[in-house]
Amino acid sequence: MSTGAWVWATVPTTWESDPVTDQHAAPAGHEAPGRSPERRRGPVTSFVRETAIILVSAIVLSWLVKTFLAQAFFIPSASMHDTLLEGDRVLVSKLAPGPFDVHRGDIVVFSDPGGWLDQQAVPETNVVQDALIAIGLMPQQSEDHLIKRVIGLPGDRVASTGDGSPLTVNGVPVDESEYLAPGASPSQIAFDVVVPSGSVWVMGDNRQQSADSRFHLGDPGGGSVPIDDLVGTAFVKLWPLDRIGLLRNPGDVFADVPDPS
Repeated sequence: MSTGAWVWATVPTTWESDPVTDQHAAPAGHEAPGRSPERRRGPVTSFVRETAIILVSAIVLSWLVKTFLAQAFFIPSASMHDTLLEGDRVLVSKLAPGPFDVHRGDIVVFSDPGGWLDQQAVPETNVVQDALIAIGLMPQQSEDHLIKRVIGLPGDRVASTGDGSPLTVNGVPVDESEYLAPGASPSQIAFDVVVPSGSVWVMGDNRQQSADSRFHLGDPGGGSVPIDDLVGTAFVKLWPLDRIGLLRNPGDVFADVPDPS
């Protein structure tokens, strides 16, 4: 009920025109003082304004989630078969590293430490796709990111004889059959490294198709990836629909591994 109508109803002794119902209450070209802004704008303008508010709020919320909580990524290669296949979309939590720690067995997305992706082709994107990626409404195309599994933490000694025998972490052999691709051996490359402070040692689940830490032993850091380069840990497959599911850490694989001495 308008302000003018309310006054007339409560003070019957005062003869006062209702500005809503009496078209002569206001001079031509002037709005009645009791009419709300929404009624002056009209239903179409109000709808457009409310729709714009909803869209802007959704974009801002999506950007905040992508920046601080989680981000979707596209899998372009076969290095993580059969855990992840080409074309899979995964959601990555940005809370680890951060409020939560990274653990052995976690699947992590990280920025290229330098030269790891020189020869890898990635899908091209247009301006609209780039904008959707920037606000988090489309998966990152991984043009400068990689995804691997953490095998060693800072201070860990990770080694392989290169003959297909199990890897050892801090002297303890680990059975990786839970996630290695069918037919993949733990490593055909011999190495023996101590992971530097502030870094992790990463390897793909499809070992014979993964250019991981083993292939960068001569790089600064000896193939290890700085923790500062980690975007986060992948925890769920989002697409395609028949592959939706959680990506769990196989904690039992590393259960017997002692802390580095």
